[in-house]
Order: sequence, then structure tokens, then C-alpha cells
Amino acid sequence: MSTSSHSDQVKDLDLEKGSTQAPQDGDVVSADDGVKRKNGALAPLWKLAEKLDSYGVEVRGVERVEEHERAENTWLEPGFLWMSANMTISTFSLGTLGNSIWFLQPADACLTILFFNLFTTLPVALFSTWGKQTGLRQMMIGRFSFGPWTILFPILLNCLACIGWSTINTIVGASALHAVTDTHQLPEPAGIVIIALITLFVALFGYKYVHAIERYSSIPVFVIFLIMLGQAGRFMHGGYGGVGEAEAASVLSFGGTIAGFSLGWTSLAADYTVYQRANTANWKIFLSTYVGLNVPLVFVESLGALMMSTLDVKETWAAVAKNADGSTNLGGLLGAPLIAMGGFGRFLLVILALSIVANNIPNVYSFALTFQAFGKYAQRIPRFFLCIVCTIIYIVLAEAGYTSFESAFDTLLVLLSYWLAIYTCILLEEHFIFRGGKFANYNLHRYNDRANLPVGLAAAFSLCCGIAGAVVGMSQTWYVGPIGRMIGDPKYGADLGFELAFGFTAVTYPVCRYLERKYTGR
Repeated sequence: MSTSSHSDQVKDLDLEKGSTQAPQDGDVVSADDGVKRKNGALAPLWKLAEKLDSYGVEVRGVERVEEHERAENTWLEPGFLWMSANMTISTFSLGTLGNSIWFLQPADACLTILFFNLFTTLPVALFSTWGKQTGLRQMMIGRFSFGPWTILFPILLNCLACIGWSTINTIVGASALHAVTDTHQLPEPAGIVIIALITLFVALFGYKYVHAIERYSSIPVFVIFLIMLGQAGRFMHGGYGGVGEAEAASVLSFGGTIAGFSLGWTSLAADYTVYQRANTANWKIFLSTYVGLNVPLVFVESLGALMMSTLDVKETWAAVAKNADGSTNLGGLLGAPLIAMGGFGRFLLVILALSIVANNIPNVYSFALTFQAFGKYAQRIPRFFLCIVCTIIYIVLAEAGYTSFESAFDTLLVLLSYWLAIYTCILLEEHFIFRGGKFANYNLHRYNDRANLPVGLAAAFSLCCGIAGAVVGMSQTWYVGPIGRMIGDPKYGADLGFELAFGFTAVTYPVCRYLERKYTGR
């Protein structure tokens, strides 16, 4: 067989079964990689993948989805997915942090939730349209801004974020399951395993099944939250807090946490629109994603903030929702108004606890795609196997850390907001300043060709500047930056890391990228 005819066969392989487009350079999973898949150390995994494919498990990895393969008709699908992924108790738990950590009054917390969400979900909605336009997963799109080497750092951070989110979410769900019975017969470690295995089952089957599950899973959860609101509404109270620097510091710090949660989807956004028809209007995908994100984020986070106010007037609820050290017991807070309804209320609490699966599914599914973006060696590992590895890792972490949930949750959220602000800024400036806001100015067929990508020096330098901005502006229990401590109590300060990380990057990247293009030609 000639080399050219063999190459043509590679092009025509069914991409749903793990093949790729025509080889461009050493990074692409080419015919040579196909041989290694059959004869290399991972050959048994690929044989298993072929068997699983017959049962509907998605074998395809991070390869580009060509226009003729994009057949998804319903532009509402992204909205359904993000609605379900955020209509969960992890979103609820985020709303409680405004009072439990920063002592914000309900009205202040709800306003912070509203405005920070409306602003920070904009890039997530925009990046969702990019998946439809390019057929590339989110981290592969990042190559056109960061280059083939600098992008490795965001890829690593995103892998860690997917594992971190899955860990925290699973702890939240296990806590709710633990609260279902008065005797707490289901220990949290067992709840962690149950939630993780359900998540893995859906993530293994892949894109179509992820969308199918997420399409409807938000409906019962939304109804349960409404029931909870009806049960607890008469005990809720509003009220504004103080004014001045202390209040501003609390709002900014809580806002950074809100941003970390909503911006967390920017590094996954395009993964879930690559099968949308290329001729679907961009504004439809944008609107679907934006509404699908903000309805659950604003509603459920605000419900969490308002539920904290019930503990001031409902002593029996406070008794089950507060730990001995004064921290919030999320399972108790969720369970207090529902368990009062008897067996039906306990059933509703179980459904709420399992809602965390909808939040974990995108993390586990996208972990595999993100990991494969490391390069050709990572692409030789089957996607389904990477989902299993991710699940094992976060089960171990959740089992080890479920007793220190609240502090770990806050720290993870804030740190995520720092690097995602940098990542978002670089992609936006590259697209609108240097690519004219048009994907016609990207050579998408050569997404794996290093000669077609930026060198990455501009992104690397701007990334370092953004990190410097985060460091001088951050406010954590273990460190307060010099700018952060200028607002409020110098001991605690205000968390400005998210804003300064974005600002430092925004100022440096255009200059550095101009010089990079001038002297390297790409």
C-alpha cells in the first residue's frame, strides 16, 4: 500500500472512533500513533475501548470536529447543560459563604451574587460560541494564544481544577446524604464513593450522553429548591450591613469567590458546543449559555445566602446546621427545612444530594479532554481511561479531606479566579486585537502545527505579570498582598487578586504580543 493511499484512509476514518484529521506535524495522532495504539503498551486499553465503543462509550478524544460532522440542531442544548450543572447544592453552598466567612448581611450577599455573576459569565458564553465555530475543545483553542508550550501551564491548572472541583462537589453531596437520617447511617466516605461512581458512568459514555442527562436533571432540583424556599421563606430576613472599607473588603472578597465559581467554566466552555452546526447563529449559543448559567447561579446562590439568615431566628435549625467550631454544616442547613416534612422531605434531600452528579460530570468529562491537550503522548491514552483515573484521584482526595470542606472550598474558588482571569484576558485580547474577532484569521486545520502557532513568549510574560497582580492583591488566611491590605482591616484586607490579575495581564499582553509577532512572524 502506498503512503498516500494509507494517508487517505486515515483521513476517512470515523472520528467518533478515535481517529483524527490528516496529519500535520509530530503532535497529531497520526497513522504512526494508530500503529502504536495497536502494538504499544496501551494496546490492551485500546482493545477495551473498541469493545466499549459497541456499547455507546465515546472513544473519540480531543481531535477537531470537522464542519460536516456537526449535526446538533438544538441551540438550547448548552443552556440546558449549564442549567443542570449549576442547579446543584455546590452552588447553594457557595451562597452561604458570604455570611459564614465574610459576615455579609443577606441583601449585601445577594447583590454581590447578582452583579458578579452577570459580569463573569460573559466570557463563558462567548467561549461557548467558539467551540461551535472552530470544532475545537477549549484548551486546544488556547494554543492559538498561548502557543504549544506556554499552554501546558493552563492545561495543568485546568486538570487540577477539574479534580479539585470534583473533590469539593463530592464532599458537598456526601454531606447532604449523611444528613438524610437522624442516626446518620450513611457515612460520608460511602456517600463519596456512590456519587463518584454515578458521575463516572455518565462521563464514560461521553458528549451525547452528557447532554442527554443534563437536559433534564435541573428540573426536579429546581422544584425542590422552590419547596425549600417555601418551607424556609417565613424565617428569612433581609437587611443591609455596614458601610465603609470593611464592608467593601467583604464584598470584594466574596465577589472574588463568586467569580472563581462562574469563571471556572471558561476553561471548559467550548467542549460542549463542538457538535453544534457551524451555521447556527452565534447569538443563540451565547444567549443560551448566558441564561443557562445565570438562572441557577443567581437563584441558588441567593437561596444559600438567605438560608443562612434563618439560623438567627430558628434555633432548632441552627442546632443541626452549625458544627461545634461554629462552621456551617451544609447537610444540616439543607436538611433542616426538608426533614421537617418527614419521609418525603428526606427523599427530596437525597435527590438534592445526588444533584451534585450534574456538576461533576463536566469536570470528569473535560479532565480527559484537557489532559489529551498535553500532546501526542497524552492523546494515545484512551479518553475513557483518563475519566477513570480522574475519578480514582478525587475519591482519594475527598475521603482524606471531607472534614475541612469550608476552608478548602473558599481557597480553591479564589485561586481559580486568579488564573482564569489571566487565561480569559489573553484569549480575548488575542481574538479581538490580533485576529480581528474572526476565526477566518486562524488556520484551524493546523491547530496542532507548531509553525502555525504563536511562540508563546508574550503569553508567558503576561501570565507572570498576571500572577504578580494576583499576589499583590490577594487576601487569604495564609497571605495578604500589599495592595489587598490597603482596604479594610490590614490583617485581613480585601481580595483584589482577581481584578489585578486581569488588569496586569490586559496591560502587558498587547504590547508583548505585538513585539512577538513583529520579531517572530507568528
